[in-house]
Amino acid sequence: MTIDKQLVWVRDGTEGFVLARLQDLMGEEADVIPLDNRHQRRVAAFDDIFPAGDPAKEVDDNCELMFLNEATLLNNILNRYKKNKIYTYVANILLAVNPYTDIPDMYSSSTIKKYQGRSLGELPPHVFAIADKAFRDMKALKQSQSIIVSGESGAGKTESTKYILKYLCDLWAQAAGPIEQKILDANPILEAFGNAKTTRNNNSSRFGKFMEVHFNNKYHVAGGHISHYLLEKSRICLQGPEERNYHVFYLLCAGAPQELRAALKITKPDDYLYLKNGCTQYFTSPQSEKKISASQKSKEQQTKGGLRDPILDDVEDFQRLHQALSRVGLSDDEKRGVYSVVAAVLHLGNVAFEEEGGARGGCHVAPNSEPALATAAALLGVDPGELRMALVSRLMQSSRGGMKGTAIMVPLKTYEANNARDALAKAIYSRLFDFIVHRINSSIPFQTSSYYIGVLDIAGFEYFQMNSFEQFCINYCNEKLQQFFNERILKNEQELYKREGLNVPEIRYVDNQDCIDLIESKNHGIFHILDEESKLPKPDFEHFTLSVHKELGGNSPNARIQVARTSRLKAHRALRDHEGFLLRHFAGAVCYSTSQFIEKNNDALHASLEFLVQESNSSLVQQLFQNTDNNNAKGKLNFISVGSKFQTQLTQLMGKLKENGTNFVRCIKPNSRMVGGVIEGSLVLTQLQCSGTASVLALMEHGYPSRAPFAELHALYKDLLPARLQHLTAKLFCQAIVHSFGLSDKDYKFGVTRVFFRPGKYSEFDTIMRSDPEGLKAIVESVLAWLVKARWRRSIFTALSVIKLKNKILYRQRCLIKIQNSIRGYLVRRRHQPRYRGIAKIKTLEHNLQDMETVTAQLKKEKENAKKNIENLRNSIRSACAAIKSNPNISRTEIDQLYTKLTKDVETQMSALKKAMADQKNSEEQERLRKLEAEMRAAEEAKKLEQERLRQEEENRRLKAEMEARRKAEEAERIRQEEQDRAAALKLQQQLQDAARADEENRERLEQERRDHEMAVRLARETNGHVEGSPPQLRSFPTMDSMNGENKLNRSERVRMQQAMQGKQKYDLSKWKYSELRDTINTSCDIELLEACRHEFHRRLKVYHAWKAKNARKTTMAEQERAPQSIMDAAKTPRLPQKGDVLGARHRYFRIPFVRAGGGGGAEERRGWWYAHFDGQYVARQMELHPDKTPVLLQAGVDDMQMCELSLDETGLTRKRGAEILEHEFEREWAQHNGPPYRPPHSRANRA
Repeated sequence: MTIDKQLVWVRDGTEGFVLARLQDLMGEEADVIPLDNRHQRRVAAFDDIFPAGDPAKEVDDNCELMFLNEATLLNNILNRYKKNKIYTYVANILLAVNPYTDIPDMYSSSTIKKYQGRSLGELPPHVFAIADKAFRDMKALKQSQSIIVSGESGAGKTESTKYILKYLCDLWAQAAGPIEQKILDANPILEAFGNAKTTRNNNSSRFGKFMEVHFNNKYHVAGGHISHYLLEKSRICLQGPEERNYHVFYLLCAGAPQELRAALKITKPDDYLYLKNGCTQYFTSPQSEKKISASQKSKEQQTKGGLRDPILDDVEDFQRLHQALSRVGLSDDEKRGVYSVVAAVLHLGNVAFEEEGGARGGCHVAPNSEPALATAAALLGVDPGELRMALVSRLMQSSRGGMKGTAIMVPLKTYEANNARDALAKAIYSRLFDFIVHRINSSIPFQTSSYYIGVLDIAGFEYFQMNSFEQFCINYCNEKLQQFFNERILKNEQELYKREGLNVPEIRYVDNQDCIDLIESKNHGIFHILDEESKLPKPDFEHFTLSVHKELGGNSPNARIQVARTSRLKAHRALRDHEGFLLRHFAGAVCYSTSQFIEKNNDALHASLEFLVQESNSSLVQQLFQNTDNNNAKGKLNFISVGSKFQTQLTQLMGKLKENGTNFVRCIKPNSRMVGGVIEGSLVLTQLQCSGTASVLALMEHGYPSRAPFAELHALYKDLLPARLQHLTAKLFCQAIVHSFGLSDKDYKFGVTRVFFRPGKYSEFDTIMRSDPEGLKAIVESVLAWLVKARWRRSIFTALSVIKLKNKILYRQRCLIKIQNSIRGYLVRRRHQPRYRGIAKIKTLEHNLQDMETVTAQLKKEKENAKKNIENLRNSIRSACAAIKSNPNISRTEIDQLYTKLTKDVETQMSALKKAMADQKNSEEQERLRKLEAEMRAAEEAKKLEQERLRQEEENRRLKAEMEARRKAEEAERIRQEEQDRAAALKLQQQLQDAARADEENRERLEQERRDHEMAVRLARETNGHVEGSPPQLRSFPTMDSMNGENKLNRSERVRMQQAMQGKQKYDLSKWKYSELRDTINTSCDIELLEACRHEFHRRLKVYHAWKAKNARKTTMAEQERAPQSIMDAAKTPRLPQKGDVLGARHRYFRIPFVRAGGGGGAEERRGWWYAHFDGQYVARQMELHPDKTPVLLQAGVDDMQMCELSLDETGLTRKRGAEILEHEFEREWAQHNGPPYRPPHSRANRA
């Protein structure tokens, strides 16, 4: 089928699956188009897509579908339900969908007769077929059977149970007489007292029951027994808004005769606290509605009318209950007592309490509740005053102070009295229910029971918005049943396939053992923690809840127990951590509220109430409480909790189920509204998944659900066949029967001990075996034909075996001849073997001679000697071989001696050659190693030198880069200083110019005054007058021309030098002698004094050399140059000295070209190098190198007069690019010309 035409089922959240057409494949997903236009086109994962096959086809057994998957299973159920076919199979499991309506002739007597003795699958699926299979399995396997009816509330479990019992009793209980009717009458009685209306089911069983139908050795019904589990006591006192109390209360109100109601003072549901909080409507039909008077109807009944259900009618059901109680053996007085107890529970609920005034506290019965109290006391047969006292106080026995056992009446508060009243009502009703079950069992006793068929009907998995202790116990029971289902259907099935050697793929299923352990473990399970909490003096549900979270909870998202706030339901998330917990069951997560766990786990009455009812005047009430275990009398540490009782009952039930054969009926609820003809796909699919049916379907896709041991098949069918076939062995009989039918090899498998059939094939086999005589004759003929064929095949096999034996004999003859030849040859070889083996061994020595010749060819000394020895050995080998060949009687010992002698000679010669060769190789090797070692040392040394050279070059490059950077920094500093000096000089020059103009004006004025004075004197001389004052003195002012040039610069230089020397006035050295300065420089350890002396010393040298240069001849000046002319010229440029070593190290080295004047040759011939080592600002060592002259090496402290007296800043060397060199370059030249090692001034002082 092409992709665009293939029909598939696609998972859908509303309908479960929708039919679609596969449109396109998209990697991990596929594009599908639903056929129904209501659904949109979608992209779905392949895990959510299943092949559809023929969607309209329906089958009785889902294992017969073309494709076995969840989608086809759901589709088959939906198709059949729409046709009122509510039953279908998955192998041997019956699926029953509740129709919520009557289906004609579905459960009639004719239908029962039709299914009697018919194999499963022979007729359409039916609950009668499962009942008949259980009976036939019991009869064939000689084993009791169990039928487990499971499903959600409202799925139809109770009705299925009734029809199973009806089938068993109608067919095999006629001989039992009234027992048949009593077993059937148990259902209406139990439904009246144990069933109630819930939001999900109008006839919900609020207890579990295991109904056993016992059979005698003739397989007739001999009696019965009913076990019941976990009656929901909380419903007696409180129901939900849309729910009712147990049916019997409404049966009394609606269906009881007027006389009985008057005697019991029963009116309408609105008048009773235990009824009015829930639904107060009756179940009626239009006919029965007319029988109810207005005084019996509640307001809700009058407003809305009665509830409608095809199987419930409160008016008619009372009559059925009354008659059923009579048939199970209750007398009229006992029935009246039962009704009185039921009515007493209702009246007891109407007893209200009020707070007691005064210091003592406590409470009392409300005045308007006194009639209800009196009625309840009368119906229970107790004194009203004692009942009143027991309800408002409790009896305590003191253990200290006074006589031990003194009774003390402790008053109760209002809420405690309400709890005591409710506890009494629950205890009375639950014990009445136990009494009813006991009387039913007493009415159907069994004297002799060989086997039984048990039908288990227990509440299905429950989950409400708020769940309490009852739901916890019910779900725990369903966990155990689900585990039993997994083990019986899935786990045991697969293990059986493995034991029998059937190759069936393993099916994975969810194992819920960890959840069961969390609940029932004896040391740390939830029941254990609850019991331990109940034993405390003041048990607290919050402490219990926190203990559950602490011991069993986990932080993992997959943990079974989690806090309620992790729930997806908003109402659950409002529950605090100490108020409940979330438990992940096999069917889903359920949130439990623990507020009433402790109270519901302890169903004991307090002593005063229990003593009161034990002393009742009513024989029935006395009987209800005569076998009570007073937990209060035992004490808290010894009480038996409800959970413990339920665990014990459930363990006994599971033991029975595991010992019996098992059949399963899975009831399915089609919709949530409980209406007929409507089915919700998603709801049905959820129930199928939770019940494990989908996993069974996967197993049955490859499995063989029908099987029978060889011996049982032989015993079952041998009587149908003639005597000549009966003597066959069981396995051969089964093989002959099965093979003769011509079934496909895929329809059956033969195991080790039994034969297995595919679904539906065993029924075909059984039908054929039980056919009419003509059919049986055909079967016999087929079996005989198969036996003839089998015998013919055996004969052929025998003939072939004889032929094979003949061929084997001939083969063995040839082998014997070959063995004789081999032995004769062996004897001859053994006789002459020492000779030819000896020759072979001796000839192998020639290979050694060849090796010796190879070694000899490599020798450099005594080669001829070695060749001669080898030739002698070869001749000896030839002689030995000739001697062995010529002497046939030579012994093995003589041959060995010859071989040993030759071997020794060869080894001796070989050792000698090897030694000589080794000596030769050793000498050559030693020579080679010596050369290699020398080469390696040379290479290592060269490598080290090269590395050192590279390192030194790298270091030189780094240092030169640092020097260049330092030079640039100093140059930038110099330029900046010159800019500042230039600005200062310009400013100073402007000031001098202003002063000069002022002086010039003053000079002109004085000159004018002088001329005026002279003129006045001359006139005075001429007139013999007197001139006052002296002529003005004319000061000498420099002219503007004299202000320019060198004088101006010298003044600025003096100003700068005065500024620079302001920081060096710590020591006044102006009056020190030259010798004192020199001695201080050579001997002082004071760094500051030493530096001051050096400055003063070089200042005086500058003055001395300046004076000497001024008064010396030019030729003499040229010859006495102490530094290159470029340095001397640079010194003429005035500048401020640096304040300490601003940049760079203290020791610096320089080299510049030096052309000394006065040489005989040209400038190139007189060119040399001038080296200087500056220690700080002044030269420490000085060196002149000329090609044609002796090197001049000068050192401070010795040759100061011949050395450069300029400071480092004055020389300008730091500004000359490439002038600065590295220390090792200077030291190399200094050492090369035999310069003495340099010692700094402070080290010379220390040495001195």
